[in-house]
Amino acid sequence: MVHSLRFRLVASFTLAILVAIGTVFFFINQATQDRIRHFEEHIEQERTSKVEFELYRYYVGKGDWEGIQPYVERWGNLYERRIILAGTDGVAVADSEGELLGNLYNPDSPGRPLSLSWQKGIIGTLYIIPQSSPGLGLVSFHILFRSIGLYFLWGGLIAVAIALAMTFFLSRRILAPIRSLASVARQLGQGDFSQRVQTEDRSELGELAQTFNSMASDLERAEQLQRNMVADVAHELRTPLSNIRGYLEAIRDGIKKPDRDTIRSLDEEATLLSRLVDDLQELSLADAGELKLNCRVEDLAKLIEQTVAPVQVQAATKGISVSIDLSDRLSSVKIDYNRISQVLRNLLENAIAHTAKGNSITLTAKQQGNRVEVSVTDTGEGIPIEDLPNIFERFYRVDKSRARATGGTGLGLTIAKRLIEAHGGKIEVRSEPGKGSRFSFTIPISQ
Repeated sequence: MVHSLRFRLVASFTLAILVAIGTVFFFINQATQDRIRHFEEHIEQERTSKVEFELYRYYVGKGDWEGIQPYVERWGNLYERRIILAGTDGVAVADSEGELLGNLYNPDSPGRPLSLSWQKGIIGTLYIIPQSSPGLGLVSFHILFRSIGLYFLWGGLIAVAIALAMTFFLSRRILAPIRSLASVARQLGQGDFSQRVQTEDRSELGELAQTFNSMASDLERAEQLQRNMVADVAHELRTPLSNIRGYLEAIRDGIKKPDRDTIRSLDEEATLLSRLVDDLQELSLADAGELKLNCRVEDLAKLIEQTVAPVQVQAATKGISVSIDLSDRLSSVKIDYNRISQVLRNLLENAIAHTAKGNSITLTAKQQGNRVEVSVTDTGEGIPIEDLPNIFERFYRVDKSRARATGGTGLGLTIAKRLIEAHGGKIEVRSEPGKGSRFSFTIPISQ
């Protein structure tokens, strides 16, 4: 309960209300103290002026201070102040408390002295000393609490009640998508990747839900690709293994002799197995960031010509022409010769596999700023639009058939993408069904 979001909201609202009320009360109390201080100063000034006036009247009427003591005592009781009147010689002639009469009054005592003059002569000194009373802060607090404290109390209670109601409704609104998110996350953790968070919230929580749904879609797609990968790997391994086993059983049973043709067939099947295992190992190294490149400054035009030459022979047997279009000047590039040649072979073999007899394939290379772009364009069957986003995913095949001639293992383009990215480049594809495809990649020129 203590760690629940609802409790934290209630505690936060309540604390904010208490802080706000306390802050307002503090500033009102300060303002009240200032008003009381100004009022006391004004009253004190009026009292002093009145005492001065009465003393002047008395002195004018009597000519001296004889008999002034009863009046000073009455004024002291009336104004709740100690009033001391000293003569010109500093001796107290009147004291509202009667303690200093006839004694020399110490001018360092508390109180504010006030000289009394008449007809250009000093007739005495007046001291008005306030009696001890509660501090101004305590007085103002009592006044403030007695006048508006009850309103503050009721206002605070009402504010807390409103905060509780707001917390209840807000927490329901806030916690609903969070609970839905937690529920879907648990189901995703159990392997149900079809679950999605349903929310119409457009705030940050709604954005979080959309991001979570996007992540769930990616996980679902990855899970589907992984399942396809297992099926594809099992199939690709099963076929050559079954063939090898069939040959070996036939040799063991004496049905087939271990002649040159049989050994060549076994070698072809073993080569297919080895290629699949090598591709899987290479891809795992690329994913782990441990793919090692032996980069050197190379002549890209020479690399292209040497790579395309054997592919042209392969394409010619299928009735497909492969042409090369190179810019007059191509800067040297720092690459791993074998890796980039592997990428080119993969793109060319894919183009041949998906291009019908009588069509053509063009390989072009041109410099674009500080990069060189290499593209392989065919006039084959093209790639469906829905397949383009997944074309570089591992084990993804546009041709869902399991025939090696068209389906392959689905690793070639994934490995090509990892190799180009390892060189600091980028690979992309553009295609239109029925009109062909264009695979292109860029790599930085050598500095």
